[in-house]
Amino acid sequence: MRTDPPPGDGPARVLPDGCMDLLWHEGRLLIAGPDTRAHAVEGAPGARWAGVRFHPGTAPALIGVPAHELRDRRVDLADLWPAARTRRLTALVNAAADPARGLEEAALSLAAAAGPPDPLLRRLVTALEAGRPVGATADALGLGARRLHRRALTAFGYGPKTLARVLRLQRALRLARDGVPFAQTAALAGFADQAHLARDVKALAGLPLRELLPCR
Repeated sequence: MRTDPPPGDGPARVLPDGCMDLLWHEGRLLIAGPDTRAHAVEGAPGARWAGVRFHPGTAPALIGVPAHELRDRRVDLADLWPAARTRRLTALVNAAADPARGLEEAALSLAAAAGPPDPLLRRLVTALEAGRPVGATADALGLGARRLHRRALTAFGYGPKTLARVLRLQRALRLARDGVPFAQTAALAGFADQAHLARDVKALAGLPLRELLPCR
């Protein structure tokens, strides 16, 4: 699970990235829905967690729940599935020598049952990750704006404009972590200017960009 430590002591931060996670915590399974803001991860000292992250847009087909119903939420799998199905998957994970390996096996099992992912969704993510405009992407995919919005809500938890904004944040973070100056990061990631970058990072991540990075 991707986390971003804050400066000094304190909870880790999970930043929006368009993904959903299957989590294991002390023997139970949870689903982390798509985030529109930073999520602080706090827990008792010594608490054990493991997670597997699904590529954007793939998890709803695997778990059978539209992404928008889980937006900005962490939900027990038992609250989404029948008890017997939850017990079977939980037992599979708990029987593994390591929870992380068990989650990988569980994810492969879910993927096998669901069939291949929707190629249109992967094309959408690829285009938006590359910084293509939403309108041009919709045209290239042969989808009208309303239909694309409905598909995005189900698959990603929010509309394509929000998805593009989240993916742009991740582009900027990768560049800044590699030491690219902030003004250049803004230009390369697709922001209007450095002030636009600063506003978006603060809104989505909850901290200024400099505080999200290792000392530089």
